[in-house]
Amino acid sequence: MTESGRPVLARARPFWLVIVGAGAIISVNMGIRQTFGLFLGPISLDLGLGRESFALSMGLLNLVWGLSAPFAGAIADKYGAGRVVAVGAAIYISGIYMMSTASGQGELLTAGVIIGLGVSGTGFTAVLGAVGRAAPEEKRSMALGLASMGGSIGQFLALPYTHVLIDNFGWVSSLVVLAATATLMAPLGWLISGKPQSETGQSSQTLRQAIGEAIRHPGFLLLTAGFFVCGFHIVFIAVHLPSFLSDKGFGPEMGTAALTMIGFTNILGTYTCGRLGERMEKRTVLSMLYFARALVFVALLLMPLNTTTVLMFAAAIGFLWLGTVPLTSGLVATLFGPRWMSMLFGIVFLSHQLGSFLGAWLGGYLYDIFRSYDAMWWISIGLALVAMLLHLQIRERPVPRLASAPVRSQA
Repeated sequence: MTESGRPVLARARPFWLVIVGAGAIISVNMGIRQTFGLFLGPISLDLGLGRESFALSMGLLNLVWGLSAPFAGAIADKYGAGRVVAVGAAIYISGIYMMSTASGQGELLTAGVIIGLGVSGTGFTAVLGAVGRAAPEEKRSMALGLASMGGSIGQFLALPYTHVLIDNFGWVSSLVVLAATATLMAPLGWLISGKPQSETGQSSQTLRQAIGEAIRHPGFLLLTAGFFVCGFHIVFIAVHLPSFLSDKGFGPEMGTAALTMIGFTNILGTYTCGRLGERMEKRTVLSMLYFARALVFVALLLMPLNTTTVLMFAAAIGFLWLGTVPLTSGLVATLFGPRWMSMLFGIVFLSHQLGSFLGAWLGGYLYDIFRSYDAMWWISIGLALVAMLLHLQIRERPVPRLASAPVRSQA
């Protein structure tokens, strides 16, 4: 018997197996997505486009991902994440292949839209709800951290893999290989498949009731606003860091090395944040994380840039990279319970992706105007401090509906 109102999968699997499946799916999803920054230079050069065109494609990818995330989450909450992952993988593959055939801005933008739809069906919002429902409450933060860590592992492995592909076969063939790699996600979806079911009446809360409860909650609104900043930071760096380093006189291998270092240290950082979320208030850890990001950005602007300092920056920002995900998704579950976790986290994630769109597009736009990324770094510093203050105001306790619910002992 489970706690009152805790949804379970119809075909129950050990929660560690759900973590493995979710982590592997996120690893492929995020690993491929994080490599797109390596294509900015070669695609822009070959197609005779400015950086803004590719940056806009990446911005649309993240915007569509965010807009579709609540719907993907709601479908996963109702029918199971496995089905959503299978459909999302097929869409993701078709979008990557379309990008490989692009000959101008129109095709790039269309590919960005299609990839965004695919990413939403195979990303955090679709699969973390399955983890949140499968894991016992006292282990939920750690479980979400372990699953989210898959994105770090994917980035760490996919970046050097893609760099070698581009160097040896060009960007077109490299994208075809990445599309083939994305097929791995469909069978992995079986590990998190199964229609969520509830054992008690507490989780008879409807989708509309869940949305209404959340949007009236001040903590949910603060969390949503803060996650906008995370998206702005992550996608600006992922898309533009290789070009920023190229402008400073480094070769393309330095951009790959920096992004790979980010992926490597993020493995430890995401796990650490998940564990800290078990021992401290998640809002406090999130505030500390955003303040640390501001310090790292200031250090990047003040330090002389060489191989050592670039890798130091990458290691530091990597430790802070995806640690927001288990903390933010875990805070959603803490406030509202796991029943509609994927859908509610999808709404929060929409804000993240609005920030992602702005970070990707604005980076290219301001660069084309000023021929420098300095303005973007200072904007990133200011937003990090705003996010720190927003999270400090969240009251981290369950809504009255959960606090007053009876709890059954486990049999």
